[in-house]
Amino acid sequence: MSDTAYHNIRTTAPAPPSGCPVSHTFTPLASEYMDDPNPILNLLRDETPIVWSEPLGFLTVTKMADVVEVFKNPEIYSSENVQDPVWPIDPAAAAILAADDFNPVAVMSNRQEPDHSRIRQFTKNGFSNRRVRTLEPYIRRRSHELIDAMLAGDSPTDFVAALAYPLPGEVIFRFMGFPEADDEQLKQWCANRLSFSWGQPTVDEQIEIANNMLAYWRYVRKFTADKQHNPGDDFASELLADHAEHPDLLSYREVESILYGLSFAGHEPVTLLLGNALLSLLPRRDDWNALCDDPALIPGAINEVIRWQSPQMGWRRITTCDTTLGGVDIPQGTQVFLSLGAANLDPDEYEDPNTFDIRRHDAITNISFGRGNHFCLGAKFARFEAKVVLEVLTERLPSLRLVEDQEIERFPNISFRGPSALQVAWDK
Repeated sequence: MSDTAYHNIRTTAPAPPSGCPVSHTFTPLASEYMDDPNPILNLLRDETPIVWSEPLGFLTVTKMADVVEVFKNPEIYSSENVQDPVWPIDPAAAAILAADDFNPVAVMSNRQEPDHSRIRQFTKNGFSNRRVRTLEPYIRRRSHELIDAMLAGDSPTDFVAALAYPLPGEVIFRFMGFPEADDEQLKQWCANRLSFSWGQPTVDEQIEIANNMLAYWRYVRKFTADKQHNPGDDFASELLADHAEHPDLLSYREVESILYGLSFAGHEPVTLLLGNALLSLLPRRDDWNALCDDPALIPGAINEVIRWQSPQMGWRRITTCDTTLGGVDIPQGTQVFLSLGAANLDPDEYEDPNTFDIRRHDAITNISFGRGNHFCLGAKFARFEAKVVLEVLTERLPSLRLVEDQEIERFPNISFRGPSALQVAWDK
């Protein structure tokens, strides 16, 4: 793989740095962390805010000030590793992704300056207020249709399968310009990307995911070629028009690669956000009833969900030189895990941070979407989509509630958090 490959695949683990505090136990894949990370993260942040995690193989950073410093210094803390598998993958999966025609390039989250800013100026245009507004009727209509299907079925039902999973995928596919007829196939190809880049899948799972990634990349390339001859009012057409006008600033391969990466970035995190929103709000009936009575509270509630029960709990960087952070010397080439979940609960930043408060005035300052030049372009889009869904849910299903005593399972990975299924009930 080249320095600008979208995924750099390695088959060996990096050596740990010397001179750092070491934790022999901390890993986001531990069952206790999966169940409830907050007590673990609070203890880690308060006792050893910068520590080498032996099981993870990353230097873990947990205080808000330190996380912000990393985000704001991309020349020292490179984002080139954020889409790479966390652990070495099996040679059989690596061989699949070594296909001559599997050649997406890094474009946004993992592309360095000056190319990052060059590409970002074009992708930023696609996330304009106009584009978001054009999708609102679709988001609202599909929310109603999916709720209609829920109501026509039995109570209880799985909210993730019924709405939280299908809707974000369909929305991002409409945004990009993919035809509705391809939705189910696209969802299948994009499934488990979360596990591949941020989890620890088995060899068989790695092979299946690698085959899906290759098939999806080939689909994106054909779609992009077809879209050149049949443009529409969609993000793909805008990117191709930008390429045609500025071929020296946005290459054709970069257009393909933006579309390849966006399907996951615009889908899975919103699914997790919707599940976390119901996990946070439904047990707190006063909060849920307040949203039903006053939808103007919904944007603030979403910000608090993102802070308190973040769908994105961690992100990654790698040092480009020897440096010092929080008094800890860090050698060049150190893998760094930024614990966004811990930073969002930092008592130096938030009053009573472990309390969920939908009226918290500063919840929007959470670090879940990053900071600095790599701040997530889709942050506004994700919040807006969640807002529309909650508006429809509170209007249509004020009696919505969680099924008691259900066991909540989550996707095992280091970065993203949310229920893989969520049983909900309502009054018929």
